[in-house]
Amino acid sequence: MKNEMHIQFSALSQNESFARVTVAAFIAQLDPTMDELTEIKTVVSEAVTNAIIHGYENNPNGMVYISVTINDNIVEMTIRDEGVGIKNIEEARQPLFTTKPELERSGMGFTIMENFMDEVDIESQPGAGTTIRLKKHLAKSTALCN
Repeated sequence: MKNEMHIQFSALSQNESFARVTVAAFIAQLDPTMDELTEIKTVVSEAVTNAIIHGYENNPNGMVYISVTINDNIVEMTIRDEGVGIKNIEEARQPLFTTKPELERSGMGFTIMENFMDEVDIESQPGAGTTIRLKKHLAKSTALCN
């Protein structure tokens, strides 16, 4: 059965936890393992934090958009901003790369997303924002289907 949700919220750092909890509550209906749930919450945190800090450069007037679709044992998420965009996606995907070293950013956001999700697709245009599409197959649900 397919189910989906869509939320949007102001680009404020305090909304990062709201995004994590909301996505986790939505996917809880699939009965994910604790590891799967933790990984998805971590990925949502990384993507939302990137949108706020890098996409909107901490401008609270921006909006962050999240869509989540669950279909059988697959979770698909899209996290999007309309911020400054990424000049070089390949460079941004490199471990330890950050455009904000003064904020003590680790530069591991995309690396974490790629390690915790089955698929990660990043689209971005300078001046037009960034869209991150993520997909994860949940193991426990797969075992129930067999």
